[in-house]
Amino acid sequence: MTAQTIAAPRTPQRRKGSNFEKWGWLYMRASGVLLIVLIFGHLFVNLMVGDGISALDFAFVAGKLANPFWQWWDVLMLWLAFIHGANGMRTIVNDYVRGPKARATLVWVIGIVAALMILLGTLVVFTFDPCLGVTESSTLWDACQAA
Repeated sequence: MTAQTIAAPRTPQRRKGSNFEKWGWLYMRASGVLLIVLIFGHLFVNLMVGDGISALDFAFVAGKLANPFWQWWDVLMLWLAFIHGANGMRTIVNDYVRGPKARATLVWVIGIVAALMILLGTLVVFTFDPCLGVTESSTLWDACQAA
């Protein structure tokens, strides 16, 4: 009978290649800090600046989405939030789903849904046109005719 040596409990396991979990962990911390800045900036501008909450209407949103700065602000917030959320859900699935096929399927579904929502959200932000489909009976008719 040969003696086997058991590694100390906190001995790091050395694997070749990229450490996806480490990069996911680092992303969660960095994106969390950036999201705090982006979300509170978004809330401050929408709720506190100018006329405050009473100014929030379709025209306010249309005006913000006409500005490239706010387009990129919102897209960055959208991307970071969806990737942050999808990575958190992936971690939960990896922790609690026991079957390897079920785990792989759920992780793929999370990734596909997050990618689809990021794509659709980005398209909405960059292609938003408040005058699309406006008819003469609409309150936006005069503003859209002037543009």
